[in-house]
Amino acid sequence: MAQVRVTVDGVNYADDVEPRTLLVHYLRERLGKTGTLVGCDTSNCGACTVHLNGQSVKSCSVLAVQADGAEVTTIEGIARDGKLHPVQEAFNEKHALQCGYCTPGMIMQAIDLLGDNPDPDEHEVREGIEGNLCRCTGYQNIVRAVQSAAQKMKPGAHAQTDAPVSVAGGGS
Repeated sequence: MAQVRVTVDGVNYADDVEPRTLLVHYLRERLGKTGTLVGCDTSNCGACTVHLNGQSVKSCSVLAVQADGAEVTTIEGIARDGKLHPVQEAFNEKHALQCGYCTPGMIMQAIDLLGDNPDPDEHEVREGIEGNLCRCTGYQNIVRAVQSAAQKMKPGAHAQTDAPVSVAGGGS
């Protein structure tokens, strides 16, 4: 067993883990962060994308021990004060999901993309999310959602919509 100290969604954890435990399994099985999905275990689909020290990573390709001392943000950690993140809002507004399986990883990747490129064109969005697979949507609404979120997140823009979307259980 190896000890791992990690901050996940702002909460500090210290756990003993098997050295071969993947970060995705640690997050889901030990911490209950089930929004981080297991899609392929080969880093091909991106359903398990999280932020590790502010950068998107596929958590099925990272060992939990490699995250020792790191800060991890999961899909559960991006909403604030009962309000969805602007990228989550945009995915909802632009109907950027069908089955929803890719959505958590796609949102996490989109947030990282917008951090690097706050105003991407269609080609740049498609290139920025290319490691995250969606088998349902054809990507057009995902691209629209990412570009819509970019507009919402611009300095001076209102991050909230006229009718804020409440997080389930967050009360409204």
